[in-house]
Amino acid sequence: MDPLDLTDVVSLTEQLVDIESVSLGEQRIADLVERALTGRDHLTVQRFGNTIVARTDLGRAERVILAGHLDTVPVNDNLPSRNDGEYLHGLGATDMKGGDAVIIKLAAELTEPNRDLTYVLYDAEEIAAIHNGLGKLAASHPELLEADFAILMESSRAEVEAGCQGTLRVEIRTTGERAHSARSWTGSNAIHAAAPILATLASYEPRRPVIDGLEYREGLNAVAISGGVAGNVIPDECVVTVNYRFAPDLSEEQALAHVHEVFPGYDITVTDTSPGALPGLERPAAREFLAAVGTPVSPKFGWTDVARFSALGIPAVNYGPGDASFAHKRDEKVLISRIRQCEQGLRAWLTSTEPADQQEAPR
Repeated sequence: MDPLDLTDVVSLTEQLVDIESVSLGEQRIADLVERALTGRDHLTVQRFGNTIVARTDLGRAERVILAGHLDTVPVNDNLPSRNDGEYLHGLGATDMKGGDAVIIKLAAELTEPNRDLTYVLYDAEEIAAIHNGLGKLAASHPELLEADFAILMESSRAEVEAGCQGTLRVEIRTTGERAHSARSWTGSNAIHAAAPILATLASYEPRRPVIDGLEYREGLNAVAISGGVAGNVIPDECVVTVNYRFAPDLSEEQALAHVHEVFPGYDITVTDTSPGALPGLERPAAREFLAAVGTPVSPKFGWTDVARFSALGIPAVNYGPGDASFAHKRDEKVLISRIRQCEQGLRAWLTSTEPADQQEAPR
């Protein structure tokens, strides 16, 4: 097994893409990442399953985490990689091996960063949360994730997407009484009883709260509906699955309470819930990062693992070269220029000798 060549960040991305690492099959890529970082005097490297943690311990005033997941969704005739000079194509190119390459190269080369750094390359992000390597690390070794600021190199087009929305999925159930459809008046149609639920969703006006100067847009939507017994039977049950994407100023409990307020009296069952993450842009490390990279800042619409950092009290942003609109597609690709942009932006920030109070965050 040839070692990773860390000479160039784009070439390194190609190497990572060419290593198949579908969720729960990350051993080979984890082996190579561990090998690439082990033995460097400025790093302490630890492995937990297929999650690699590399840390500096230079006594700096601040500590920053750079994190990325090593796994991908299943192969879809999109390996090996292909470089057309503008885009790098291939499974995981945008989600998120371009970001992983940036992390690995910086970890290997930044021997005297201006902040202590914790690099986390973890497994099983693309599947059920119970397998998530970052979640497991937070549960088993939370001390390794202590930091002042975290950057998750999820797809953000080399711009900063701050925080993330929370997500709540519920089943709203209506009931009725079965009857022969030729004598429908002798029963009660549970599907018809779901009409007010759909009408409420269609007329719902979502909140658009402003947090740290960023406008988050919520959403409350039906994402599935099920019901029916047979073509000649009035159904006695109907289930509408509703997804609430809520802004990070609400807790999971507050989000669920809101759903109950919107649908009073209904039988509601929670099937999935994850908290949001506040952007934390007022923190000094975050302000200095924004000033250094000089890119636009927008809210993250969707859920990412920044929420895991937020749960630990660590402000976090998404900043990676990938474009989420290409994630999980057969023709997954990433702009080569954005891989270089992310590497250069982070390197400049982490090696700058300019005093923090002379840096001005973008307005």
